[in-house]
Amino acid sequence: MAGHCTLGRMNNWPEGWSDNNRGGGYGRGGASAQPEGARVMRQVRRGPAGAPPQGGVPPQQSYNDGYGDGYGTPDPYDNGYNTGQVYGQRDGGSGGPGGYGGHGDRPAPNWRRRIKWTAITLVTVLVAWSVGTYFWADSKLNRAVDLSKVIERPEAGDGTNYLIVGSDSRAGLSDEQKKQLRTGSAEGKRTDSMLILHTGSNGPTLISLPRDSNVTIPSYKGSESGKTYEGTGRQVKLNAAYAEDGPELLVRTVEANTGLHIDHYVEIGFAGFANIVDAVGGVEIDIPKGGMKDTKSGANFEAGKQTLNGEQSLAFVRTRYALAGSDLDRTKNQQKFLSALAGQTATPSTILNPFKLYPTMSAGLDTLIVDKDMSLWSLGQMFWAMKGVTGGDGKSMNMPISANLPNGNLQWDSAKVKQLVNELKNDEKVTVSGN
Repeated sequence: MAGHCTLGRMNNWPEGWSDNNRGGGYGRGGASAQPEGARVMRQVRRGPAGAPPQGGVPPQQSYNDGYGDGYGTPDPYDNGYNTGQVYGQRDGGSGGPGGYGGHGDRPAPNWRRRIKWTAITLVTVLVAWSVGTYFWADSKLNRAVDLSKVIERPEAGDGTNYLIVGSDSRAGLSDEQKKQLRTGSAEGKRTDSMLILHTGSNGPTLISLPRDSNVTIPSYKGSESGKTYEGTGRQVKLNAAYAEDGPELLVRTVEANTGLHIDHYVEIGFAGFANIVDAVGGVEIDIPKGGMKDTKSGANFEAGKQTLNGEQSLAFVRTRYALAGSDLDRTKNQQKFLSALAGQTATPSTILNPFKLYPTMSAGLDTLIVDKDMSLWSLGQMFWAMKGVTGGDGKSMNMPISANLPNGNLQWDSAKVKQLVNELKNDEKVTVSGN
């Protein structure tokens, strides 16, 4: 009866709380911050009804936290609704360890968040590497040619025109390397090859200027003295202009004899040329039927496709006597090789591989000479345009020739040259054919 009386008293609490009519279901293991009302009070033990306190001491109360009274005494009023959760735990649905629904002490990984931050990190690293590489390479450019010294320049047209020069500079070569590369030991430097590359909306056009081209030296300002030298109508081979007063006079002579404005100047010597080829692992060239052999340049190749290293490549582009002494045939070989080199350099396997990109860029930039206004971006566009010529997206040709003069000079076809220059100036598709 005492037990019934106790239950009766508990049901006389406000709202008659019991295990079945608690508002909100408190005390059933939920995550609510409110106290377990009736359930906690149900766990209070009282003495028999009406029993007087002994010795004036009120009856002690025993509290059960869901695990007994701490002394092994079971709770007679525990009806099994306690799930073992503690207030403030996360509600995982099953009351597992850590309150995460039985999945251990950590939440399930947020893969979307991880992928997002991984992508952000990779992009950041790539941007930082690209920017660092750009400024490193840009700082290595030797901007030694001042085109502002060139006087009486033609009006610029559409598109961009590069004058690309391969010189016989032996700077940076040891005596052993000079002997190995068969460069000789002549002082100074001369132009071994000259090309105009036009880039525009109709694809790139690569035009070789034979070094034996017959040209007139115009009036010009000395690159060192600043003194103006009046033109006398003196006619010489084109490479003599470079030998006389360097890149500025060469640009002035090309512009005066063609009427085409040159926007940028790029020059590379023997050492840089060979080093670039070796850095990219060689360049594949198809040697024509009959092979090539030239004791002066060192060329000695069987017919067919083969990969040339730096030394062999230099011999290939310089050979002349293996081609019956023809400067026009040599310029064709130079075009073919330079386009193939650009095509192999501007590939993902080189650009995206730091162990290949940096040696390649360093090898070229160490001996490259450009004009003061040349940016690394413009230089990159030049290489991509040359690659386009290799891939069939452009056109390669020799300057149109009309006659071979008694002194060995090659006379340009003035009518065809005029038409060619007009098409380049207007950035039109080139219809003129060369030799």
